[in-house]
Amino acid sequence: MTSEWHEVPLRELVGYISKGIAPSYAEEASESTIRVLNQKCNRNFRISYGDSRLHDTRKKKVPPERYVKPDDILINSTGAGTAGRIAQIEDVPSATTIDGHMILIRSNGKVTQKFLGYALKAHQWEVLQLDEGSTGQTELNRDRLLDEIMINYPVSLDEQNAIVGTLESIDRKLIVNEQLNDNLQQQAQAIYSSMFIDNPDPAWSHGHLSDLITVKYGKDHKKLADGIYPVYGSGGIMRYVERPLYNKESVLIPRKGTLNNVMYVNQPFWSVDTMFYTEMKLPNVAKFVYHFVKAKALASMNAGSAVPSMTTDILNAMEVVIPSASALEEFESLVAPMYEAMEANDVQSKALFQMRDTLLPKLMSGAIDVSDVQL
Repeated sequence: MTSEWHEVPLRELVGYISKGIAPSYAEEASESTIRVLNQKCNRNFRISYGDSRLHDTRKKKVPPERYVKPDDILINSTGAGTAGRIAQIEDVPSATTIDGHMILIRSNGKVTQKFLGYALKAHQWEVLQLDEGSTGQTELNRDRLLDEIMINYPVSLDEQNAIVGTLESIDRKLIVNEQLNDNLQQQAQAIYSSMFIDNPDPAWSHGHLSDLITVKYGKDHKKLADGIYPVYGSGGIMRYVERPLYNKESVLIPRKGTLNNVMYVNQPFWSVDTMFYTEMKLPNVAKFVYHFVKAKALASMNAGSAVPSMTTDILNAMEVVIPSASALEEFESLVAPMYEAMEANDVQSKALFQMRDTLLPKLMSGAIDVSDVQL
């Protein structure tokens, strides 16, 4: 299927590029508010609305061209370690724009919008190197982005669409797995609420979280060699290292930053120094602790100022009704199959990530013919 390929600077394929607005934030949604995306919304090549905010269009109008459209390419333009992150938004559930810390890019038609998105993702590492400035003030150099990032593309739109279709099929499987896991999490949380919040046994004792767990500090991982054990930060897995810090069931709780991103882990792992991990004091209690902590508004218990922070004192002092051993065993038996299914989905997703990341640069450079790829 291979047709003629060209290699050109990104500038020759871009029809529109713009930084976002300086928002006038609103606390509550109204007829005049729209969503505004920021750096935190951009992770793993995708956009999440979880950290988006509201902009009041009565205080500052948004030009029509700065409203986000499906398939728009969004790149973080500022921030140490975040400037250069690339995402392509698939769905725009409501009127949306971006703030001044992001760049919006649209194709000029020589390549399809989706193809340009994948082509840029194939250059993610190079784009991340284009930030300039001092620590905390780094900014993506837009001219270098347009002139130094060289894009390979087939002239044939049919071949462009075939390449996009192959990569999209992998991404859609990843999204399905994520949705399945979200649904399973909600089911497990509903069972937790039914058993321990809505219908607690009056005979159960009252205590504190410290009666169930020991809170431990994570450690720095930078000197560790690469390996097979995941390193968890508040955003999830950061890398894989040569040895684990802990090898039993644990609940991971952010110590700094995004405090509500509580995680359950049931494999050997390493936890960074801005995370707490936990050791269980009772049998069958890990999943109970996870759902208990996850249901708490940890961000509202912030002990920090500029940087949200959590402390061992706050965690240990949380009051909790301690279920009987039989109730914990029953809860474990009900939710364990759900967690096993989630783990299987995660294993498949890891393999899909590796497949996509292997295929991406080869397909986008023409190194392999898309017709030779069998999924």
